Amino acid sequence: MGFFQFLQVLGFAMFFFIIFIGWLLPIRAYKRVRKNGFEGPKPSFPLGNIDEMRKKEKDSPLGSVNVTHNIYSTVFPYFARWRKLHGKVFVYWLGIEPFMYVADPEFLKEMSSGVMAKNWGKPNVFKYDRKSMFGNGLVMLEGDEWVHHRSIITPALSPANIKVMAISMVESANKMLDQWASLIASGETTIDVEREITSTAAEITAKLVFGINDENGRKLFEKQRALQLSIFKSNRLVGVPFSKFMNIKQTLESRKIGKEIDSLILTIITERKRRNSTIGDHHDQPPQDLLGFLVSDSNNNNKKKLTERELVDECKTLFFGGHETTALAITWTLLLLALHPEWQNHLREEIKEEIGDGPLDPTMLARLKKMGWVMNEVLRLYPSAPNAQRQAREDIHVKQTIIPKGTNIWIDVVGMHQDQTIWGDEVHEFRPERFKEDPNGGISTPFILQGSLHLIAFNIQMQPEPVQELATTTLHATPLIVLLFILSAPLSTDLEELLR
Repeated sequence: MGFFQFLQVLGFAMFFFIIFIGWLLPIRAYKRVRKNGFEGPKPSFPLGNIDEMRKKEKDSPLGSVNVTHNIYSTVFPYFARWRKLHGKVFVYWLGIEPFMYVADPEFLKEMSSGVMAKNWGKPNVFKYDRKSMFGNGLVMLEGDEWVHHRSIITPALSPANIKVMAISMVESANKMLDQWASLIASGETTIDVEREITSTAAEITAKLVFGINDENGRKLFEKQRALQLSIFKSNRLVGVPFSKFMNIKQTLESRKIGKEIDSLILTIITERKRRNSTIGDHHDQPPQDLLGFLVSDSNNNNKKKLTERELVDECKTLFFGGHETTALAITWTLLLLALHPEWQNHLREEIKEEIGDGPLDPTMLARLKKMGWVMNEVLRLYPSAPNAQRQAREDIHVKQTIIPKGTNIWIDVVGMHQDQTIWGDEVHEFRPERFKEDPNGGISTPFILQGSLHLIAFNIQMQPEPVQELATTTLHATPLIVLLFILSAPLSTDLEELLR
């Protein structure tokens, strides 16, 4: 066979391979899903339903001056359309990947009943697309590897360490407020609150994860933001075969930034190890940040040790997963308090009654019942984790139907939190008092709210991951930062004006 003939055969083989991957396999999977009783929008392979998801609504409230908490049809217009047609459980397609959309609490209960944790995994399509950001950290691991990594990281989140972490959070919050007060005193009329809070949350997380508050922390934050922008630009065709090669420039850019982040974190780890070896046995102060615990475990002569590559991936995961959810929760809390000054007054009165004029302490949070109501209502209206995803590793039986092996599960937390049938006629109103008599807000399926607060959206047999526990830990800083904000004299009387 000559070279030209070889190229012809290779070309035909590649052509049929693309047809098989992009059309024949997903069509077979589509028929199986339909056979099992699941409806949904009709896909057009190899794009699936991506084209329809890109369509914009003609009447969008984004340009309206009226404030509304009814965000669902604006943020997820395609889900809102499909729910009207197919109900709260249906299957849609990202490229050739099937996703089962679930916003029905009863279906979630049935889906999780009696199912072993090993039968649920992380969607492979997201593992591939987010590799530059998370590597093989906890959010990507499964099975024994997940158990091993979790057993090493979890002790760092003990109550004693959380108390130390909270004190560090208060210090960063005070620094931010002092800067705001200086700006106001100098005649500055505009403060970008979201940017300031995101930066402060990143500073807090850098101290909690790495024990640093220096130039490296700032660089890490900047590169992380750049990586996010690059990834989400290049992943508009998630699930489409060979989509990475359709925008090779952005793919290479995200990989380059990811390697730069790896190098920076490795430098931080190496410096920490060097410092520890220099101090040696004379250093009896336990580590007070997550990296300190991880390095300590990796240096011990026991079975619980992480490789250098694993340390880098876990640090990336904990840093990326720890600060953004916190920043979002704080920003929405301040905005909602600005829109509802009566709740500022309620909180000030509670603080005065329960704490007085003394210094704030993390242990005081349990006394602030109204603050808890406010935080629950903020996270109900604007959950920091708007969805959760899993992938069926085996066929999952739900009543008379079967979720086929390999099907991705998309749990719509926002959809459930905006569901009038669950929350009643006042679902789109800011009403913290709904939690006064019932910590679940008076709903009949309490695990929905419980799930969103802890970044786990359904009661499947899975333990929360340490990255989620870190996010929950830093979310505990949210009331502290809000408290400091409310009590700060230069800002307390004009919160609504500052955020308007």
